[in-house]
Amino acid sequence: MTDVFISYARPDEAEAALVAKQLRALGHQVWRDEDLPAHRVYGEVIEERLKSAKAVVVLWSAEAARSQWVRAEADTARSLATLIQVSLDGTIPPLPFNQIQCADLNGWAGEEQTPGWRKLAASVMALAPPAAAPSAARPMRDPGKCAICVLPFANMSGDAEQEYFSDGISEDITTDLSKVSALGVIARNTAFTFKGQSVNVCEVAAKLGVSHVLEGSVRKAGGRVRINAQLIDGATGDHVWAERYDRDLEDIFAIQDEITKEIVAALKLKLLPQEKQAIEQRGTTNADAYNLYLLARQYWVTGNHGDPRREERVMRICGRAVEIDPQYAQAWALLAIAQSSLCYGYGREVDDGFAAAHCALSIDPAIADAHLPMVKRFEQRGLHAEADSQMEEAVRLGPDSWEVNKEAGRLALGRRDIEKATRHYEKAAEAMEGDFHAWAMLSTCYRALGLDDKLRNSAGKMVSEAEKAIQQDPSNGAALGILAGGYALLGDEERSREWIDRAILIDPDNVNMRYNFACVLAGHLGDSEEALKMLQRVLAGAQEYMIRIAETDPDLDSLRDDKRFVDMLLTARKRLGIERQTDTREGA
Repeated sequence: MTDVFISYARPDEAEAALVAKQLRALGHQVWRDEDLPAHRVYGEVIEERLKSAKAVVVLWSAEAARSQWVRAEADTARSLATLIQVSLDGTIPPLPFNQIQCADLNGWAGEEQTPGWRKLAASVMALAPPAAAPSAARPMRDPGKCAICVLPFANMSGDAEQEYFSDGISEDITTDLSKVSALGVIARNTAFTFKGQSVNVCEVAAKLGVSHVLEGSVRKAGGRVRINAQLIDGATGDHVWAERYDRDLEDIFAIQDEITKEIVAALKLKLLPQEKQAIEQRGTTNADAYNLYLLARQYWVTGNHGDPRREERVMRICGRAVEIDPQYAQAWALLAIAQSSLCYGYGREVDDGFAAAHCALSIDPAIADAHLPMVKRFEQRGLHAEADSQMEEAVRLGPDSWEVNKEAGRLALGRRDIEKATRHYEKAAEAMEGDFHAWAMLSTCYRALGLDDKLRNSAGKMVSEAEKAIQQDPSNGAALGILAGGYALLGDEERSREWIDRAILIDPDNVNMRYNFACVLAGHLGDSEEALKMLQRVLAGAQEYMIRIAETDPDLDSLRDDKRFVDMLLTARKRLGIERQTDTREGA
């Protein structure tokens, strides 16, 4: 797949070469017609590259505006939502392209700080961010060992709301296969980068360094489920094994077990007794409880952070799951996390998750996420040693857990241990690439550490992942806030402020979003006045949890000596009857 396609008129070749060179220096894979192979019809290659590109940069000039080729390529890009426009000589793009923003590179000679280039680079970074270092695919370490990638199973239910179920099946099969010591398994995060794409299995196998690829589909309707699965040889593209399961939903666990065992048999691997036992062990044997947990998990991962209805919804669904199966530890743990967030994040009079967390651990002492509500309770009460102990146990039990690393990163950042926070947020982004919030926190860390190259990449991921979330839910205030921050970091202040204004209109009561905007304005746009106006409303009603974050957030460091900000924090502490943090944390 091409990252960036450059469309231009032949007289503008020198300018096109310079744009391509500078974009490649930023880590992008760039294609223009100088790369046409000698053995293929050029029209077919151009169409193939154009349609596969994540971003299409059209270089308008007087000559380009007259070129039917350039117009056709621009029209294709516009229909695919990949169009980025540049004017090389002041020419206004022809109709209908003059309705779309256009960067000005008139007289540009390769300077990186000109407004036109910064706008172009920011747009390209947003649509086609280079592969992130933490989630980059790694070739097999042992060429003689079987390795597999489980591609996300397609949702064939005819209902986009059922996506959570097909994703859950894919993740569970990945987890089951990872328990087979003789088999290498590509991480869920890497596999899910191919979600929704029409891929060449052999190319995927070569890119990831695996010997086999598993793909399939899921159709769930009422009490029935149909799963198609096929194991494919990555070198030849041949089917090694394929099967269709059409059964009652209550047989879902048996189907997953059979798929795993059939794959092991097809690859002629030996399944050890303890591995067989581990595969067959599941958090619940009740299909209804399992379905509810997957639904709650999807709401938790993709919901609007900053809107307490996310927590309330997850609590209701998990509450029903544990009613059906009181021994479902994962559901108890997710219920505890949602309760903790609603209690400490929003000041609601609800249980803080401590009891539900203990229920989870009494059933399964190895469930890492159940320690996280305890971290928040102890931290809230100033028992930092106890909070650290619970956090260390969670990391020990779940070193690769998305939720654990997010919480560990937050705790470390609050202590101003930026390097430790960075390590945890990198692991969180690796576990869940679509988590735009993790990329935002990484950007904060990279900026504090002066890691400009990594900062550009994480800012690009903020924009691209937040845009995906907004396509799913245009009212997602959390995504709107992250999108504005990403554009600010990429140097596009105009677009950043446009998104701030739009977000405030759409979700005016989202306190987390307003806080993020204050960080953008103070930390990235240098606008202390607007940042303080935003914080005035946030801190006036904030709970202790958010006040503690504001006390140490590196993005607000430019306000530390401003008496108005100091007074805001003092007033907020007095309102809640809390003291300023006085432990040994740097910056506390």
